[in-house]
Amino acid sequence: MTRIESEDAAPGVRLLTFNRPEVRNAFDTAMYLELTAALRDADADQAVGAVVLTGGDGAFTSGADLGEMAAIATGAKVDGSDRGFQGLMETLGAIAVPLLAAVNGVAVGLGFTVLAHCDLVLVDREARLRVPFTELGVPPEAASSFLFPAAMGWQRAARVLLTSEWVDAEGLVELGLALQVCEPGTVRAETVALAARIAALSRSSTRAVTSLMRAARRDAVQEANRREQLGFKELLSGAARSGTLADFAARTSPD
Repeated sequence: MTRIESEDAAPGVRLLTFNRPEVRNAFDTAMYLELTAALRDADADQAVGAVVLTGGDGAFTSGADLGEMAAIATGAKVDGSDRGFQGLMETLGAIAVPLLAAVNGVAVGLGFTVLAHCDLVLVDREARLRVPFTELGVPPEAASSFLFPAAMGWQRAARVLLTSEWVDAEGLVELGLALQVCEPGTVRAETVALAARIAALSRSSTRAVTSLMRAARRDAVQEANRREQLGFKELLSGAARSGTLADFAARTSPD
């Protein structure tokens, strides 16, 4: 099964859709690898002026596949797991093509933290987001320990990261991680339209803008990611042994 659907949604716009509906588009290793490859392919294609990330089947993404995560933490071998998540993080920091997100439904964990790596984010009015790290007993991920305070301010970022509370669409805009709220069912079309406006401009210029903006924070993002990964090694196995990951996955699995 293709976990990342790739299509040209408008002239110069590459649409990448998360496609794992049975688990609300949760990311396993294969999905990390597919998204990384799709982003690199779009970045290398000079015909692509912008990339849009979205989710299929009414969800953006429910984050990491906790079943696979727990299995890896307790010693299971998953081919590619050593480069899946980390490869995606490296790619998000290295690509030059403008990156947009159309948040079309529930976004948990990575579904929330990946937005801080995007240049522009539009969100469906009915979307809900949260990062349940403290509930799971794990540290932040995807450099959110740096990117969230930078975007939101210390107090708001601390509340999001410490409480595991839900954030609604308007709250995401207030926090500085989304540009605008879209009426239900329109977010994909509106995001593609915005991406098309960008793609119609000078590709060398738009890529220079995004490259320079990302370069200004690259070292801090990489260092935050390194610290977070060290924290994961210390805390993840404990969360797996205690059953926290499996319990959370069971409580949040699709009906």
